[in-house]
Amino acid sequence: MAATQTLTGVLGVFAHPDDETIMAGGTLAMLHTCGVPTHIACATRGEGGERGEPPVAPDQTALGPVREAELRCAAEALGVTSLTLLGYVDPVVGPNAELGPFAADFDELTARIADLIAGCRANVVLAHGPDGEYGHPAHRLIYQAVLAAVRERAPAVVFYSVAASVPGVEDHLWNASRTAHLALDISPWAEAKIAAMLCHRSQHALFKRRRGLTRVEEALRRLESFHREWPPAGDSLPDDDFAALLRAAGAVAPPLFAHHQKEETR
Repeated sequence: MAATQTLTGVLGVFAHPDDETIMAGGTLAMLHTCGVPTHIACATRGEGGERGEPPVAPDQTALGPVREAELRCAAEALGVTSLTLLGYVDPVVGPNAELGPFAADFDELTARIADLIAGCRANVVLAHGPDGEYGHPAHRLIYQAVLAAVRERAPAVVFYSVAASVPGVEDHLWNASRTAHLALDISPWAEAKIAAMLCHRSQHALFKRRRGLTRVEEALRRLESFHREWPPAGDSLPDDDFAALLRAAGAVAPPLFAHHQKEETR
């Protein structure tokens, strides 16, 4: 599967280390194998998150450098061309598992994202969905900033949100307000995604606990889904070059995916 010549680069913008792997790791690995330059921008180092079981850092103040190293390991496993850390500070999770956004001037964040798009010559951006997947305020902030960046400063760039809802498939990560235009079974690139997941050691207990699993590998999500946010596609199947490459890799529209699932279970 050859790279689409007009795909000059794909930039993934995420709030925390591991977001890139869990929600788009298989797709990033696929893009790498196709020769498409892939870039990741991560807003924070995830310093407010969990330290792992057993802890990978002696205290919360030491977690940031550890999670940054985990992110760099994952980016290498996925074949990412470049990694940029934006340097915002991830707030510590509250006493009742309360999640918060990182502190940022919205206009400045938007301008920095636009500069990154131009600097890496990306004509496709991937980022969180409008619901913040499971409602994370930092994810929602990234979505809003990316949408503003492409709409106001880079209107020729195509923006897809990740973890779009796939009818008939349950996952707490889905953005309920967005139905996927395309869903990709990333099984051919699962090895790379698992390698990246294994890099994020501080989050292994979380990966397993959320779904009652015993091994990190069991937390692999083989389905990655996308909704085109800009330019809006509505209910139509997108016809841009990223969509074409996804389809060449095996992605299908959700109704077709559901049909395939039924055929496999007969």
